[in-house]
Amino acid sequence: MVRVRYAMAALMAIVSLSGCKEEKVVQKSHPATLEESGQKGIMRVILTQRAAERIGIETAQIREEVVTSNAGAAPRKVVPYGAILYDKKGDTWTFTNPQPLVFVRQAIAVERIDGDRVVLAEGPPPGTAVVTVGAAELMGAEHKYGH
Repeated sequence: MVRVRYAMAALMAIVSLSGCKEEKVVQKSHPATLEESGQKGIMRVILTQRAAERIGIETAQIREEVVTSNAGAAPRKVVPYGAILYDKKGDTWTFTNPQPLVFVRQAIAVERIDGDRVVLAEGPPPGTAVVTVGAAELMGAEHKYGH
């Protein structure tokens, strides 16, 4: 009789627990967040470390080089071709990297393209870090493509 009571008590406990649902709290993590940049129409894109690694973000610095043209030799700002983006209007941009995991789109003017080297007529100062791999993904994050 004692065994039957223990068996009944165990069965009741199982039945009462089976009616309980375990709720899972899922925290949605966003790989990129946007903040105002202070410039109209331009947002700061802030990535998580994991997002930057998955995209494979790479940067290079804008260099100043003496470039020869029909007008002679003069110092010019130069970036790798991978740093250049075109928007749907055909305007040219680059993403600067002013702080770790922070990216800001900046307008540039291309003077000419020479292989993998782009000579700028206008753009950020020499020494500015610009994105050379992953810029298209940053543009998508800034404009919320895929949302």
